[in-house]
Amino acid sequence: MKKVDSADLIEFPCHYQFKAVGLAGTDFREAIIAAVDKHATVSEDAVLSRPSGKGTYQSVSILVTLHSYEQLTAIYAKMRRVNGLKMLL
Repeated sequence: MKKVDSADLIEFPCHYQFKAVGLAGTDFREAIIAAVDKHATVSEDAVLSRPSGKGTYQSVSILVTLHSYEQLTAIYAKMRRVNGLKMLL
């Protein structure tokens, strides 16, 4: 059985959507945008934020174009360090 490398599962360049769930408020949203923007170009119209039912949390989705697997992993690593993060999808 051949071992599949994670880097071989996505063909680059590609459009990729990052989604983070964290505390409500502009600080979390801006920190997630900054984390992605550090490694890929983020346009304001590619960002979608939605509050949770009770307004305690929010989801932030960002669509970007990726050019490499290294870029993908660097963005996830940066997002994991954002204060208030509860989940990455």
